[in-house]
Amino acid sequence: MNDDTLKSIRARIDGIDDRILALINERAAAAAEVAHAKQAAGESGDYYRPAREAEVLRRIRDANAGPLTDADVTRLFREVMSACLALQRPLTVAFLGPQGTFTQEAALKHFGHSIESSPLDNIDAVFREVESGEAAYGVVPVENSTEGMVTHTLDRLLSSPLQIVGEVEMPVVHSLATRAPEIAAIRRIYSHSQGFAQCRAWVDRHLPGVERIPVASTAEAARLASLDETAAAIASESAAERYELPVMQAAMQDGSRNATRFLVLGRESPEPTGEDKTSLVIARENRPGGLAGLLAPLARYGLNMTRLESRPSPEGMWEYVFFVDLLGHAEDPDLKRALGEMQKLASLLKVLGSYPRSIT
Repeated sequence: MNDDTLKSIRARIDGIDDRILALINERAAAAAEVAHAKQAAGESGDYYRPAREAEVLRRIRDANAGPLTDADVTRLFREVMSACLALQRPLTVAFLGPQGTFTQEAALKHFGHSIESSPLDNIDAVFREVESGEAAYGVVPVENSTEGMVTHTLDRLLSSPLQIVGEVEMPVVHSLATRAPEIAAIRRIYSHSQGFAQCRAWVDRHLPGVERIPVASTAEAARLASLDETAAAIASESAAERYELPVMQAAMQDGSRNATRFLVLGRESPEPTGEDKTSLVIARENRPGGLAGLLAPLARYGLNMTRLESRPSPEGMWEYVFFVDLLGHAEDPDLKRALGEMQKLASLLKVLGSYPRSIT
C-alpha cells in the first residue's frame, strides 16, 4: 500500500470519527431533553430504565451487520448509554467488593463505566445499601456453573423487599498471580472459597500441600499476595493488574466454560420487554406430591422453568422453600394466570422480580 492510499484511508477514518463524535453528542443532548421532559412532568426519581435499555441493546444487536461482533457493538452502545445517563444523574451502584472483584466487572458490564461504584464487604451490606436508598442498585453473585448456587444471596432474597431488576452472565477466568520467582517458591495461596473450588484440580496437581487461605474476595486475595513474595492469589487478571501482581498461570480454572450469574437488585421490577425472566420463591406443606402439584400450572400453561433450587426454610426444621426461575414476565397473561393458580395452593409464594434476560 503506497503512502497516498494510506493517507486517503486515514482521512476517511478521520471524517467518520468526526461524524461519530457529532452523533454521540446529539444523542446525549436528546437524552438530556428526555430528562427535562420528565422533570417537567414531575418525575424526580431514577432515570435509569432497565426495560428500555434492554430493548435498545437488543435492537442494536439484532441490526448489527458486522464486521464488529454483537458483543463488541453491545458493549460500545452500553458505554454510550451509561455516559448519557450520567449527564442526567450518575447512578450509585453497590457491589460485593473490594475493587477488582468479578462482581465489579459484572456491575460495569451491566451499567457501563459512568457510574458511582460502591464496593462493600459482604452480600448483606449490598442489600442494606440498596434497601436504605444509599445506592440505587446493587449487584451480587447468585450462581456459578461449576459450584452451584450462592446460598447467602438466596437466603437474603427471601427476607428482602428488593426486586431483581436484571441479570448478568459472565465467563469467570481465574489466574494464579504471584511475586514468587517460580512456582516452587509459593508457600501459601489466597482466594475466595469459590475461587479455590473452581480451581481445585489445578491446585491439587501443581501445588499439593501448599497452604490455602480463604479470604473475602479474589481481589482481597490479590492485595494480600502482593505483599508477600512467597504467596500467590487465585484471582482475575484485572485484580492482579490492580495490585501490580504478575500472572504466573492464566486460565487455571478447572472448567473451560466456567461462568457466574449475577443479579441486579432494585426497588421495582421493570416493565415487560418480550425477553424476560421471572424469579420466585415458593413453599407448600410437606406431603406426597406437594411440590409437583404446586408446579403443575406451569406445565399446563406451557411455561419454561429454567431453575429449581431448594433451601432450608426459616420456619422450621426439615422444611424447605424452593427458588424458581421461569422464562417470561409476571405480567404476561399465561404466567400471570399460572401464578394466580399457584398462589391458591402455596403456603408461600413471593415474586422476587421480573427482569430482562441477560444480554451477552
